[in-house]
Amino acid sequence: MDSTMEGMLDTYLLETEALLDKLDEMLIADEKVGDFSTDDVNEIFRIMHTIKGSSAMMEFTPLSNIAHHIEDMFFFIRDKGIDSLSGDQKSELFDLMFRSEDFLRSGLEKVKAGEELDNNVEEFAGSINAFLAKISGKAPADSAPVVEAADSTKASGENRNLPKDDKAKKFIHVFLDEGIGMENLRAFMIVNAIKEFDLEFRYYPADMDSNPETAQTIIDEGFFLAFDSDEDCEKGEKILREQSHILSYEPVEATKAEAKAEVKSANTESSSAPKASKEPAAAQQTAQQKAAAPVKQSLISVNLQKLDSLNDLVGEIVITESMVTSSPVLRMLPQESLDNFMKSARQLRKLTDDLQDIAMSLRMVSISGVFQKMNRIVRDMKQKLGKDVKLTIIGEDTEVDKTIVDSIQDPLMHIVRNSMDHGIEETKEERIAAGKDSQGELILSASHTSSEVIITVQDDGYGMDPEKLLDKAEEKGILYKPRSEYSKKEALGLIMLPGFSTNTAVTEFSGRGVGMDVVKKNLESVGGTISISSEIGKGSTFTMKIPLTLAIMDGMKVNVGDTIFTIPIVNIRQSFKVDDSEVVFDENGNEMVKRMDVFYPIIRLNNFYGIEGKYTELQDGVLIWVEAGDKSCCLFVDDLIGEQQVVVKPLPAYFNVYDLKSSGINGCSILGDGNICIILDVLGLYSQAIENI
Repeated sequence: MDSTMEGMLDTYLLETEALLDKLDEMLIADEKVGDFSTDDVNEIFRIMHTIKGSSAMMEFTPLSNIAHHIEDMFFFIRDKGIDSLSGDQKSELFDLMFRSEDFLRSGLEKVKAGEELDNNVEEFAGSINAFLAKISGKAPADSAPVVEAADSTKASGENRNLPKDDKAKKFIHVFLDEGIGMENLRAFMIVNAIKEFDLEFRYYPADMDSNPETAQTIIDEGFFLAFDSDEDCEKGEKILREQSHILSYEPVEATKAEAKAEVKSANTESSSAPKASKEPAAAQQTAQQKAAAPVKQSLISVNLQKLDSLNDLVGEIVITESMVTSSPVLRMLPQESLDNFMKSARQLRKLTDDLQDIAMSLRMVSISGVFQKMNRIVRDMKQKLGKDVKLTIIGEDTEVDKTIVDSIQDPLMHIVRNSMDHGIEETKEERIAAGKDSQGELILSASHTSSEVIITVQDDGYGMDPEKLLDKAEEKGILYKPRSEYSKKEALGLIMLPGFSTNTAVTEFSGRGVGMDVVKKNLESVGGTISISSEIGKGSTFTMKIPLTLAIMDGMKVNVGDTIFTIPIVNIRQSFKVDDSEVVFDENGNEMVKRMDVFYPIIRLNNFYGIEGKYTELQDGVLIWVEAGDKSCCLFVDDLIGEQQVVVKPLPAYFNVYDLKSSGINGCSILGDGNICIILDVLGLYSQAIENI
């Protein structure tokens, strides 16, 4: 694929996904009130018109066909008015539209993965056409009088070149829509659709599937289906009514060489009606596009890699500026010259900070897109589980780094599914008996501090019993210390272990022991943590803390000998001095210190990394109490240098073979004097130093 086509494909995927997201939001909002607004009907029609056109341009025919069928259906609804549908028909329409959205999304996923699209869309297109026939009053049963009336007027078949088929009692002469392309293959798709119903028939041209030259014959003369009985012919007609791209079809008596004069159009409402209104619809859409033009011009799409490059460049500027202002050469300048330089340096620092803020803001996107997708998950699970649950969203305008947004979608989905399946009570009666509202509630909220975004998922369901969780973990043999030593927080954290599940049977949503461990791993990959709180009978709360950005972080610089480390501020709870009398030893001889009535292990960074430190006695250095998720320990360092915002640099690729992440090294940063400092990963450090002892 050349660069031009690749750019067009990227644009197509971006725009189509945005349209489907908009469609999903409308469907969720409209289903809550049980009706479509007139504006939404018009908007859905326009969305499908756009997807149809852009998909056809990219030659994604299956997607274009389905969008075309939905567009035809909404043309009828728009023309007749949404109020012409009954309540049951509107409910059926909602289900059909959600299925249509899923079909289109699955097609986009195949396009992204470079997979071939499935051209067999007749079955799904048939369900759309069947619904259209239902609401338009043109159901197959209603078509019988038309056939009977046509029998009274016979036209001679002498001028019709019927295929030579002595067994045939009836033919159906079919013409396809003009200009659809690959007519022979489209005709063969219709033939295959009829074959699925096990009818005895033959088709002409017989080599339409392998001979491209038959396409012109089908354009000029149509194609024929030959049936041995009237009954099979009638069944064939019914199937044809559900197919797409058919302009008309006509039953023909083979024995009497007479044809039915009245040509019946397939899908009358869905094909001819939209054609009659193409120009008004196009004019209306053009007018709306012109009205919206100024807004569209204020937004552009930028490749994420370009933003990454911009952030890297800004980071280099920040580092270089720091190196210049801290250069020892400045001490050799006269005082007056130094004052002028520092004045200019302060202005440069201000501009650099502004540039850094703008560069970071370009990557910041609203979390609302991820939150809105949870609406769909809750909606589908409500129907399949038979639970009445409402989803409340708070703080959806919170902005985080684009990379973070992409990384939290799966964890959030697993937590919401877990809360819906395990958390909310099974029946309304059970909730009422517990003194709760009959409708369950799931609260999804987001807020942020200066350095991290906090996302919580809260349900008002059963809550979790730590003792039952410990029983299950003990049964599965996944307890990593004596049961009596587990705190409530640690017991709740057991659900994050691989293979842990409280379900006794595997269902569509749970029971396989996967999901919550994925949540933990995904969050840790972006420097995030998760904590759980729960009260039996009142519900559970999952709290995720994730850095606002992966590019820049606030850290505490410490030194161990001549080596400088940076510890993320979000992981630091306290720094303190300690006397030898406060240090105790566990059964393995490892040092521990008591803070707030809990004993925490001590990790000597000089010993762990094999560095010659300045101090060896604990009372001479400093202990830093750090925490990541449910893991806490104290790090022994020589001195605290101070807090500083650092630009996070990934380690070079050739270091990957050493798996430094598992040794507690998350990356590095360049200091103002040009030296490199190591950024510590507290969770990896704890895992390697404590859990692997």
